[in-house]
Amino acid sequence: MTDHLRPELRREAPTDLRDVGQDDALVERIRAEIRRAGPMSFARFMELALYAPDGGYYRDAATRPGREGDFITAPELHPIFGWSVARGIDEIWRRLGEPSPFVVREHGAGGGALAVAILDGLRDMGSTLLDVIAYEPVEIDARRLEAFTVRLAAAGHGGRQREPAGGSFTGVVLGNEVLDALPVHRVGRRGDRVVELAVRLDGDEDFVEVETEPTTPALAERLAAEGVELADGQTAEVCLALDDWIAAAAAPLRQGVLLLIDYGAPALELYDPVRRLDGTLRAYVRHQVHADPYRHVGRQDLTAHVDVTAVERAAAAAGLSTIGVTTQAEALMGLGIEARLQSIQADPATTFEEYTLVRSALMRLLDPAAMGRFRVMAFGRDWPPSGSEPPLGLFAFRLPTRRGR
Repeated sequence: MTDHLRPELRREAPTDLRDVGQDDALVERIRAEIRRAGPMSFARFMELALYAPDGGYYRDAATRPGREGDFITAPELHPIFGWSVARGIDEIWRRLGEPSPFVVREHGAGGGALAVAILDGLRDMGSTLLDVIAYEPVEIDARRLEAFTVRLAAAGHGGRQREPAGGSFTGVVLGNEVLDALPVHRVGRRGDRVVELAVRLDGDEDFVEVETEPTTPALAERLAAEGVELADGQTAEVCLALDDWIAAAAAPLRQGVLLLIDYGAPALELYDPVRRLDGTLRAYVRHQVHADPYRHVGRQDLTAHVDVTAVERAAAAAGLSTIGVTTQAEALMGLGIEARLQSIQADPATTFEEYTLVRSALMRLLDPAAMGRFRVMAFGRDWPPSGSEPPLGLFAFRLPTRRGR
């Protein structure tokens, strides 16, 4: 698999996409804004394509992540992922002195796949955290929250859900594959100039890209702060929205951990022109990937790899300390996912089909060429000082370094 593809794609025969279409009203709204104001930054286009109240991809009632949607993420792949996250959250709770209540606020909670797996995992491991947990889903569309509520109730966890309340709390702020869908600016280097790739109309209908002067000096400032100099001819994405998102997500956290899981890399790796000359922006629809963000507007996901360096800087600016950054493979190993697989195998009630399914999922979750290379990032507020205790299980395991790397 090439480095810039989203690693959770299924390898199946391509699906016919001719009936996907686009959201015509949203497309016309974007056209009208371009006609009125001129070329639109790609960040604005992506914001509308994904989040516009009428027609945005994540504002639709249709299935998004999952086997029947456009892509599959770790929680939908198998509950063993959520069980592992549950172990990590339980350890954080115990390190904090078992406070009550203990809030888990999940951003991008979707239909509740991760929440149910976490709560089931706490129940299965006999954790008393289950008695004091308050699970708060955060979603941009009320219909998704309704689906979340129904799913938790059906799983027997309805009493553990609550609406996100005002004020501060102690707990975990969780975001699994949220940051990659934040709007990004597209920039490029052309000779000795840094340009921005904006969106204009070709004629009166088709969206095309045009190179313009950067719409904000913050783009060059971000790259300079990270020691990044784009190569001539290189195109890249810069997510300025990271800073505000992390500041807002962390603001109510009185004590606890911001836990983020996503695909991405530190800045110098992310902007490496040898590996990513054309950037990482991709579109996903019906488990297929392509590089044209202007097809199927409102009906396809848009995503770009996360700048881990920018996340760390934004967390520090929000008053958080870095607890650790690792890969998903290492985090899951440190949380005992292999032992969990062995216990499933040893359970007489486990069928051969069930074991085959969980083993296959585990291979994908740990594969360094697929989901295993995702980054797991934890940042703390009023967190126990480093060195006073062993590292969290999330960061207790390190894969051996291959020679020559």
